[in-house]
Amino acid sequence: MAEILHLYTAPGRGQPMREAEEVRAVANSGLEGCVHARPGGKRQVLLVDRETLDELGLAAGILRENITTKGLPVNELEPGEKLRIGEALLEVTMACTPCAQMEGIRGGLRQELRGRRGALCRVLRGGTLRQGDGIERLP
Repeated sequence: MAEILHLYTAPGRGQPMREAEEVRAVANSGLEGCVHARPGGKRQVLLVDRETLDELGLAAGILRENITTKGLPVNELEPGEKLRIGEALLEVTMACTPCAQMEGIRGGLRQELRGRRGALCRVLRGGTLRQGDGIERLP
C-alpha cells in the first residue's frame, strides 16, 4: 500500500522546508503553516515519490515537496484523479513543471526532472496527515 514517508511545510518564501510528523490539510487552501497554501489555488500541495528521488540520487524534501510518498507512482497521476491521504481528500490538478530553482540544487537537474517533478493537488476535504498514513487512489 502507498504511504506518506515525509511531510514538509515552507514557513516562508526561500526558507528551508520544515519537516513534521503530522500536519493539517485545510480544505481549498493547502497545508496549515505553509506559505504555498492559497485559497482557491491549483498548487496547494506538491507530491513527489521516493522512488523518483532515489533514481536521481536526491534527498527527501530537496524538491520542496509537501508530501514524499512511497509506493505511489506520482508522475503517472492524471489531473482530476482523487487521492485519500490520511484523513484528507486531494484532487490532482497538474504535473509540476521543474523551475529554475532546480539548477541551484544540481546543474542539469531541471532537465532531469522533466516529467518527474511530481504532482500538484488541491485539498477537497481537510484533515490530519501523519507520516506512515496510507494513500489510496480513488476510482
